[in-house]
Amino acid sequence: MDEKLRRTMMFVPGNNPGMVKDAYIYNSDSIMFDLEDSVSIAEKDAARALIYYALTSFDYGDKELVVRVNDPATEVGIADLEAMVRAGVHVIRLPKTEKAEDVVFCEQQIERIEKEIGKEVGVTKMMAAIESAEGVLNAREIALASKRLIGIALGAEDYVTDMKTNRSPDGIELLFARSMILHAARAAGIAAIDTVYSDVNNEEGLIHEATLIKQLGFDGKSVINPRQIKPIIKIYTPTEKEIQKSLAIMEAIKEANAKGSGVIALNGKMIDKPIVLRAKRVLKLAKAAKVLE
Repeated sequence: MDEKLRRTMMFVPGNNPGMVKDAYIYNSDSIMFDLEDSVSIAEKDAARALIYYALTSFDYGDKELVVRVNDPATEVGIADLEAMVRAGVHVIRLPKTEKAEDVVFCEQQIERIEKEIGKEVGVTKMMAAIESAEGVLNAREIALASKRLIGIALGAEDYVTDMKTNRSPDGIELLFARSMILHAARAAGIAAIDTVYSDVNNEEGLIHEATLIKQLGFDGKSVINPRQIKPIIKIYTPTEKEIQKSLAIMEAIKEANAKGSGVIALNGKMIDKPIVLRAKRVLKLAKAAKVLE
């Protein structure tokens, strides 16, 4: 499994030069430049040119760079793929994915472009956004459709419209979709990214929703405003108690190995593989949040 941290994935409108240039300063794990919904038809070509220039000119450090393209079944979408693969983007985010064939078609186009420009085949990764009832029901097939997929994501606004409802504070209308997407991602060994929280002025609501999706098991959340990044990262940052427990588990493993013992215990309790995996993830999150060296 690709274990890169994706606690926050920030949408950046592809037609906003200021945000595009400064996107690295906000401390999101991934930056997602958007050429789809946030860009009008009249601005598609200019936005594509701007993101191509940014990807080939600016240094975004160690940020994962993602571009949400338009539907690859359209001329605009194909033009997006042609430009972004050539620009060296890390991940192509496929919008409104409804079936495995959507992923396969997009992958074929990416592979064609990689071969044309002499790029290593497979280096350009993919994400699939699931935004409809059909997509949710096909989540497992979508998640397994390509080895390029590093994750699948929920797009809630289109989904709730498709379901003839709207979003509520407790998010009950999203529980089935979230569960399906999360299980599909885990079965495929890829990341699960939750939808955006659209009320940017409601930090309490954001914290409530981010706490819920972390407990469900999501790897992170898409964000639409830089102010949303810090609260989400805080939620994903382990507590001091969790860190100390995880360090003790790793020390117990080290001592058992030194003694040649196949039995590992801590405070009289057996330590098995799931406990070790959770401890390793806690320490990874702690290091990413810079609360552990």
